[in-house]
Amino acid sequence: MTARTATAAPTRATGVPAPSSARRPALDWRIRFAALSLIWGFSFLLIKVGTEGYAPFQVTLGRLLSGTAVLAVAMMVRRERLPRTARTWGHLAVAAFFLNALPFSLFAYSELTIPSTLAGICNATSPLWGMALSLVALSEDRPTRRRVAGLGLGFLGVLTVLGAWQGFSGLDFSGTAMALLASLSYPVGWIYVRRTLAGSGSSTLALTGSQLFLGTAQIALVTPLFTSAPDGFPLLPTLAVVALGALGTGLAVLMQYGLVQEVGPTTAQMVTYFIPVIATAAGVALLGEQLTWNTPVGALIVLAGAALTQSRARKPKPGPLVPSRPTTERHPAQP
Repeated sequence: MTARTATAAPTRATGVPAPSSARRPALDWRIRFAALSLIWGFSFLLIKVGTEGYAPFQVTLGRLLSGTAVLAVAMMVRRERLPRTARTWGHLAVAAFFLNALPFSLFAYSELTIPSTLAGICNATSPLWGMALSLVALSEDRPTRRRVAGLGLGFLGVLTVLGAWQGFSGLDFSGTAMALLASLSYPVGWIYVRRTLAGSGSSTLALTGSQLFLGTAQIALVTPLFTSAPDGFPLLPTLAVVALGALGTGLAVLMQYGLVQEVGPTTAQMVTYFIPVIATAAGVALLGEQLTWNTPVGALIVLAGAALTQSRARKPKPGPLVPSRPTTERHPAQP
């Protein structure tokens, strides 16, 4: 069994220790929620800055190296054990591709040609893709009128952001497509993890740290094939890549799971709706990116649709004829 630091027994619904008996964190959860929103919201700005000095694959490799280092330290401090079975490592390799190597690389390539604000808004479509895929792949996620309406509303917002009524004039199709594909990759990975790694016996930290390590190995094999060694290490892009990995991929993951432990996955996933707002504000204020009216309006429509797809109608209290069912955990889209 993997060593765990929490004293409470894990709950059946989420697989994490119940917050009532766990040691209370030093910082209020609202402060950590705000910090997580800022870290992930600024990730798109950091990607843009990183690509000014490095090739996209190099940005992804540096990001994963920094993030893996942070989680490795956390695992050593908590004395976590690595997964032991080859089956688990095989599933983690697939998860690393869809949750780390592929989306991180696609976002880095997309920001060569599209603004960070647009990339951040594309990231907000992950809950929409997730809802559409889960209806097919997960039997517990059944369609409701509210969720189908949210799906339609969300994609209407995407068309608004992209300026469909103008014939997508001025839109870089390849960059936008890569950003949307990156946002689609996240729910593919989440669904795969839920179907293959539930009840693996390893802690969330051990699985995530191992997943990041495998993602790093995948990108390390690919990077030399498509890029040459950098001529130098420019200060600002280097700091941006290190911060992107250490904060946005390492520390943010630890903060996310801490929030899930304390306030539950439903509240923790609300960070998804703040990411595009912060990404847009950062891109406009710090990078001088241009913003037309349809971008923020479309983003609001996307977020409203995503919120509807994640909402659930109130269920009657469990009784003799209404058995209770455990809820399924949902994860926010990591940029």
